[in-house]
Amino acid sequence: MENTQNNIPQKQRLLSLDVLRGLTVAGMILVNNGGGKVSYEPLRHSAWNGLSLADLVFPFFLFMVGMSTFISLRKFQFKWSNPLALKILKRTCLILLIGWAIYWFEGCCKGDFLPFDSIRLPGVLQRIALCYGIVSLLAVTVNHKWLPWLAGLLLVGYAFLLLLANGYICDETNILCIVDRGVFGTAHLYHKSPIDPEGLLGVIPSIAHTILGFWGGKILMEHADLKNKMLHLFIFGFVLISVGLLFTYGLPMNKRIWSPTLVLFTCGLATCLLAWFIYVIDDKGNKGWTPFFVSFGVNPLFIYVISELMNIVFADFGISKALFGGIHSVVPDDYVASLVYAIVFVLLNWAIGYPLYKKKIYIKI
Repeated sequence: MENTQNNIPQKQRLLSLDVLRGLTVAGMILVNNGGGKVSYEPLRHSAWNGLSLADLVFPFFLFMVGMSTFISLRKFQFKWSNPLALKILKRTCLILLIGWAIYWFEGCCKGDFLPFDSIRLPGVLQRIALCYGIVSLLAVTVNHKWLPWLAGLLLVGYAFLLLLANGYICDETNILCIVDRGVFGTAHLYHKSPIDPEGLLGVIPSIAHTILGFWGGKILMEHADLKNKMLHLFIFGFVLISVGLLFTYGLPMNKRIWSPTLVLFTCGLATCLLAWFIYVIDDKGNKGWTPFFVSFGVNPLFIYVISELMNIVFADFGISKALFGGIHSVVPDDYVASLVYAIVFVLLNWAIGYPLYKKKIYIKI
């Protein structure tokens, strides 16, 4: 996600964008880094069907990728050019390579410097890269009025695939599992569940997800008045939430398979939250609490990558165990200690991001 502050004209700069992006990154770090052997319950992902607080953060992040894609491509008037296509391709490949490099680094820390026979191929950054690249190319080659229809078509097609091919069954007969095993091989997949949560077929609804974020960016940037921005964003978000909730009766929300209802509901929720942030921050000027989140929001992918590397180092060199032990000696309850550890971990990443924010250093990935 590129920093939008350099791409928006001065009169259109919205602090709320960086705040929502920063809140999302901080949330991702929080839910991914509980300490000890148990996790604080509200920070756990749903085991299968259902939606927890932890299940919101990656969908929100992907929605913001779509919004940032609109904002960054707007300065090119969404016109195809070979240099622009090359720029999109290079950035897509860079994010893919960073995602794989994190898994390689994890193997190295465990003493395996050539873990290529077991390195995980799907992942969070890999999905972000594919969605960014595909939606960016669509944005400069397809009339934008067709993009919502394309998103709808992808979601409907994916819904039928799930219903007809055991998509809601959490075992090896699930079509998502079958495809991932056939394409990547079992050794290169997530091993804590039969279903890889960032598997190949999940890219289909994730592209629709990013398109909806792109459309949210279009609404945001093409309405000059703040009140019009808020109103149109709220209407868009309310419609998405309503449709998402309506279809949960046949298609439960499920983050592991990135169900169509999850796409609609989380995109709608992110849109409404952005509208509220615009009202509170940009319209009413309540900005005193924002620097903490902006510190994450101006360098979102960089801070996320740092958090992943830090997590690996902490786990493999005993730092995590020692830190949690110190916390647990003061906070005896396992669950609360896990939460405190996660908060401390977020603060450590903030300590990296805040000086960059203060010095206006924006690291684009």
